[in-house]
Amino acid sequence: MTKKTLFYVFPLILVASIILSACGSAATPAATSAPAASGGSMDALIAAAKAEGSLNVIALPRDWCNYGGAIDDFKAKYGLTVNEINPDAGSGDEITAITANKDNKGPQAPDVVDVGYSFGESNKALFTPYKVSTWDTIPDSAKSADGYWYGDYYGVMAFMVNTDVQPKVPQDWSDLLDPAYKGQVALSGDPRTSNQAIQAVFASALANGGSVDNAQAGLDFFSKLNKAGNLVPLIANNGLVAKGETPIRITWDYNALAGIDSFNGNPKVTVVIPKTGRFAGVYVQAISAYAPHPNAAKLWMEYLYSDAGQLQWMKGYCRPIREADLRARNVVPADLAAKLPDVSGAIFPTDAQLSGAKDLITKNWDSAVGSDIKAAP
Repeated sequence: MTKKTLFYVFPLILVASIILSACGSAATPAATSAPAASGGSMDALIAAAKAEGSLNVIALPRDWCNYGGAIDDFKAKYGLTVNEINPDAGSGDEITAITANKDNKGPQAPDVVDVGYSFGESNKALFTPYKVSTWDTIPDSAKSADGYWYGDYYGVMAFMVNTDVQPKVPQDWSDLLDPAYKGQVALSGDPRTSNQAIQAVFASALANGGSVDNAQAGLDFFSKLNKAGNLVPLIANNGLVAKGETPIRITWDYNALAGIDSFNGNPKVTVVIPKTGRFAGVYVQAISAYAPHPNAAKLWMEYLYSDAGQLQWMKGYCRPIREADLRARNVVPADLAAKLPDVSGAIFPTDAQLSGAKDLITKNWDSAVGSDIKAAP
């Protein structure tokens, strides 16, 4: 597929922000009242959250979208303890953690989740509805109308390359099949459970004869990559890129760009937005229906969807879901606006397309590709 400026249906209002930037269980579900969003007192919500004292988050690497900065700012602002559960978990692991801890009110039971777009609507039964006070500025097509989940930020799939180890930098998906990359290319998760890995496979389909309605070409591509010996059966992260164990990491652009900042020039690393198969991925927030700290969870959502919270994403190279509103009110600092790379032509699959691809990839990875992607020992 050639590079193009057409955007698929994902949110039309969200597309406008891109243009601007280029220019029932035994447990008791949490309460669904919304003090701030429904006209109640924000002070009362803060007091209730402080009385709970803690917030349990899961699968939030501190270098992912500047989550470290967001968590630290939230703690400083409200004085709550934040328990960071399994930072390197995938979206599927987050859903499992909710179901496995429905009767558990301890620090391993997540209050909130941050999952891939396709994990939102399909898991509504595990979430509790809550509409933040900035609800109306979130694009309608990036949120559940009844408040069960809501998009928060997005990025584009990219190649992160340690050029000290591999000076020949791939520019497109097909380049990854080059014999020069034997034992060097890695996904950032297990494609049977990780949203990021699933969408990397989906993205490769768009560049190799597939489409938003047919992700089979992605499985075929990764089968070739594995048979060529280029695919490393490790879950890549920035540390493994730096060590040269996975010198080419397929990841969201914001993860790669944040990694470069953390390396301070050693090793030398570059980030490539592929020429074709430019794939945008939205992540959504939701509150567990069994949250041990339901008010702290609501306060966390209020923070993430405030102007301050949304700007935290831009500090980590992510595009906030409320970007159009922020720019329209001229509240985005120029230095933050300049941080984001050109991702023109990126494609936003619909929920149905993402769900279809997820189902195909998770069920057929073993038979089609046969690489058991695991975390490094």
